Amino acid sequence: MESWSPLDAELGHALSAAGGVDFSRAEARPVGGGCIHRAQEVRAGERRYFLKMNDAAALPMFEAEVDGLDALARCDAFRVPRPLACGMAGARAFLLLEYLDLRPLATDEDGQRFARALVQLHHDIGEHYGWARDNFIGANPQANTPRDGWAQFFIKHRLMPQLQMARAKGFGGALGRDADQLIERVPALFLEYCPRPSLLHGDLWNGNAAMDAEGRPAIFDPAVYRGDRDADLAMSELFGGFPAAFYVAYRTAWPLAEGYEQRKTLYNLYHVLNHLNLFGRGYLGQAERMIRALFFELRR
Repeated sequence: MESWSPLDAELGHALSAAGGVDFSRAEARPVGGGCIHRAQEVRAGERRYFLKMNDAAALPMFEAEVDGLDALARCDAFRVPRPLACGMAGARAFLLLEYLDLRPLATDEDGQRFARALVQLHHDIGEHYGWARDNFIGANPQANTPRDGWAQFFIKHRLMPQLQMARAKGFGGALGRDADQLIERVPALFLEYCPRPSLLHGDLWNGNAAMDAEGRPAIFDPAVYRGDRDADLAMSELFGGFPAAFYVAYRTAWPLAEGYEQRKTLYNLYHVLNHLNLFGRGYLGQAERMIRALFFELRR
């Protein structure tokens, strides 16, 4: 890990004004793990902080993150880093967070504890699908206008924006004809399945999940909204997965309805399309295969 250096004076002044702590003699060192923002561990006196920074245009992303972290913390199912300050330092936006000592989920016990916490989070049920404000999925906007129907919410606010963005970037093929036909058939998945509007993390891959120093499950970097709990579970399987004990414990505590495998592909299509729009053509083939698989399955 890189050595400590004095914190940038402009940044230190802004943090002191916003956070109520003297950062004039603070030290910082870069930390990895993110692909959108720049991150530093900051040391001021005896306390440590986690600092995210980006260009000024990223301030709405940080403000949405504060909202999401607050929502998750109110549920009290997980350890959630506490937002301490959010604002501008010259031409830079910043978000200052409580520093947590974290480690990856590694054991069966970790998986079981995380599953119980996620069941508790998903039992936080609202009246509508969506959220009180829009937010972001990675660096892309995520619309959350509340709706009463889950299928229409997912089509209008998840699939369609990503498909439109992908087409605007020049990605064709199955993202054209087959995707349009798939959209027409999505409501058929929900004729006999009506999920409750659970509070979701929204971006629950294993890079946004951990255990803290006391062994309590922790989550961060949220994209919260209310929707089908299966969407969180599906995302948890997409990029590396969680320990097998997590899935056993979750399904034991709250069994999944029939048809989860189809819904999993549909929900993860949203994230694969988002990665296509964020990171490029490397995700195009996967998105096309998912669209075709869903289309032919629903055509039966």
